[in-house]
Amino acid sequence: MKTQNSIYAALPVLFGFFVMGFCDIVGISSDYVQRTFNWSPVMTGFVPSLVFIWFLFLGIPIGNQMNKWGRKNTVLLSMGITVVGMLLPLIVYNSATCMIAYALLGIGNAILQVSLNPLLSNVVTSQRLLTSSLTAGQVIKAVSSLVGPEIVLLAVAHFGDDKWYYCFPILGFITLLSAVWLMATPVKREDSSAANQQLSISDTFSLLKDKTILLLFLGIFFIVGVDVATNFISSKLMAERFDWTTEQVKFAPQVYFLSRTVGALLGAFLLARIAEIKYFRVNIVACIFSLFILAFVKNDMVNLICIGAVGFFASSVFSIIYSMALQARPEKANQISGLMITAVAGGGVVTPLIGVAIGTVGVIGGVFVTLACVLYLTYCAFGVKAIVKA
Repeated sequence: MKTQNSIYAALPVLFGFFVMGFCDIVGISSDYVQRTFNWSPVMTGFVPSLVFIWFLFLGIPIGNQMNKWGRKNTVLLSMGITVVGMLLPLIVYNSATCMIAYALLGIGNAILQVSLNPLLSNVVTSQRLLTSSLTAGQVIKAVSSLVGPEIVLLAVAHFGDDKWYYCFPILGFITLLSAVWLMATPVKREDSSAANQQLSISDTFSLLKDKTILLLFLGIFFIVGVDVATNFISSKLMAERFDWTTEQVKFAPQVYFLSRTVGALLGAFLLARIAEIKYFRVNIVACIFSLFILAFVKNDMVNLICIGAVGFFASSVFSIIYSMALQARPEKANQISGLMITAVAGGGVVTPLIGVAIGTVGVIGGVFVTLACVLYLTYCAFGVKAIVKA
């Protein structure tokens, strides 16, 4: 009976990961808003920053505040902010309200990222099942990332290019359903002994003095780097090496994302049965071999398979590292969650490095930057011994 109650409590939490994927509409929707308001490329390029910059600024402060608010309340707050952002352009539709809507989407998403992952540990008490559940959450998020752009296209198909923003109330309604479902589901609140404790940003950063936390913090940084880097260079590599057309190169990131989704789905099942550290090690070593083949074998189908292989083998790494961090200092779970989400924002630093590498030695330079990230993750996989012993 207790297990059944845990499953019922976990379902609305897992559905929250679907809302988490909504921020990925920023790419396709920014094209429509650019045409509507005649924004310059520079102005349009600022849109992703409006969404994702909040991970950097809100990760640690929200992690600290969760001690007072509670994880469930923080998740509900994030969804409330998202709903307001999604309804705003319907009330007043202009350039400013669209910018505010994107900002509120980003703020809501950043708060959701910080609070939803640790909330899952409130309903999934087994450490092995927690890693599996976090991976399942990433599968749901990946599905949402695939569905989100389709919702934009659905709105455009039914209402026209100038009504592209009708996708916002659809996303807002789904978010509202998720919030109501979670609100109606009893979730035992975490230990609130630290609720009255005043925590500062420096208090959270001081956790990095723990070598294990630092190792895992950088692990999050570099796995996000692998994700961003592979997505960034995949189409460029196929275009430069094999003269693929604009239509053909779109297939490369699609293969990457599909493989990542399949890998995360498989990982959600296997991590319930296999020790996470062993799974981490096997997959990251396979990822190294995939990148070496990608770097030195020039065959279009082989390269496309290798791009997919990187997505497949790296798909569960984020969840494994995040789970390990929570296990390392469970009494500091809220602060650690904020710290890890801050590392997600930091992973964007890899993109400029890839740009420099490509500009200096060509697209192969981007592959080696990605490989450098994976080599650190290999060090992380074989260096973490204090948490889970193989």
